[in-house]
Amino acid sequence: MPRQPVVSHQEWTDARRDLLRREKEFTRLRDEIVEARRALPWERVETDYIFDGPSGPQSLSDLFGEASQLIVYHFMFGPDWDEGCISCSFLADHFNPITIHIEQRDTAFAAISRAPLDLLESYRERMGWSFRWLSSNANSFNFDYGVSFSDDEVEASRREYNYALQSQFDGGEAPGLSVFCKDETGDIFHTYSTYARGLEDFIGTYRFLDVLPKGRDEADLPWGMAWVRRHDQYNAGLVEIAGID
Repeated sequence: MPRQPVVSHQEWTDARRDLLRREKEFTRLRDEIVEARRALPWERVETDYIFDGPSGPQSLSDLFGEASQLIVYHFMFGPDWDEGCISCSFLADHFNPITIHIEQRDTAFAAISRAPLDLLESYRERMGWSFRWLSSNANSFNFDYGVSFSDDEVEASRREYNYALQSQFDGGEAPGLSVFCKDETGDIFHTYSTYARGLEDFIGTYRFLDVLPKGRDEADLPWGMAWVRRHDQYNAGLVEIAGID
């Protein structure tokens, strides 16, 4: 690891204050973006999606429970896959601790994938997760919210993902996160979705790595998350996955 210049305490403090000014600028800009995000217009959800869940069929409305807000993580797990996506599994390791807290803020949480429920349940048990996870195998939810792609789109290597045509990744599944709101009449609205590197804000591990001298230490890897494993597979060797920017 290249070592930075070693300086006196006063010089270090001066440099840290300079960086702190930039950090505060970034914080204020982030606050502005958060406000702009909340000010986005809404679109009405017209489809009555039904998902396969551990307690039986559940509608999108059911997923809200008593809350008026719902966060859905689009977990990459295709219908014919044996395991969930490594990167999504990395992110999902952060879900269990946060659900109890966001529930206090009028918010429900669920992960949704196209894999059949029995595969999701088996994988969740293996990973030791307790968050709610449902299958959209029998509906168009993943396609409608831009994280699953038809065979024709895959064959043509042209997918509408992250609000642009993409051709740099393989396969028919991609990650994402969507937010929904339900009003007093029961109408549901789609208020926000984010994809690709927009999901990094939900990876607490990266926030910790970003303050280290080495940072994420990913520059010499084949792709950014090449070091990540499912948490029961570390030290099992490099796993090949396709990166998405």
